[in-house]
Amino acid sequence: MQIFDRIAKTYDAWYDTDEGKAIFNAELKCLESLCMCHQGRWLEVGTGTGRFASGLGVSFGIDPSIPMLTIAAKRSVAVCAGRVEELPFPSGSIDGVLLAMTLCFISDPGKALEECRRILRPEGRLLLGIVPAESLWGLEYQRKKAQSHPVYSLADFMGLIQIISLVENAGFVFLKGSSSLFWHPDGIQEPEPRVLAELSESAGFVGLLFAKYIR
Repeated sequence: MQIFDRIAKTYDAWYDTDEGKAIFNAELKCLESLCMCHQGRWLEVGTGTGRFASGLGVSFGIDPSIPMLTIAAKRSVAVCAGRVEELPFPSGSIDGVLLAMTLCFISDPGKALEECRRILRPEGRLLLGIVPAESLWGLEYQRKKAQSHPVYSLADFMGLIQIISLVENAGFVFLKGSSSLFWHPDGIQEPEPRVLAELSESAGFVGLLFAKYIR
């Protein structure tokens, strides 16, 4: 995905806009409500420019885009270049894996999840941040995809139930979820992000926490 190499600075700068700050804050608070990611050795897969890793206290990040990683390193994230299909970590060496807005950009999500499971210690945690395909935000991003948006044209959005089933089939157990991003994509942003400790069909962003299943 060389597009991310070309747009790294523009992509990161969006998070400093009013819209970007509001959306990111809602997503970050949602993930924070599920897990204390600074405890133990955590890795963000598809870390991009390191916004989520830095905000959640995740120490390590991996991504195929060097320009993205260059920015992430400035946020005190220990970075390395690589792909989720072949993670350069020993089996059972990681306490937790974070995929924030990443799964929809992976060509073989099933294989990627199996690789994440491999590097996790017994009962290690997997934290996902997703935009459900059926949500208003998911529908908006799919509309942008149809219009050849440079980023969303690369994404394949999945439904919430489909994602949970996919992760469980890869050897994980669902623990809990939370929801945020309740305003309309074209509506007025909430001054303070609202996070529900449950899975909501009206949420534009959902956090999902899983544990590695010991077969």
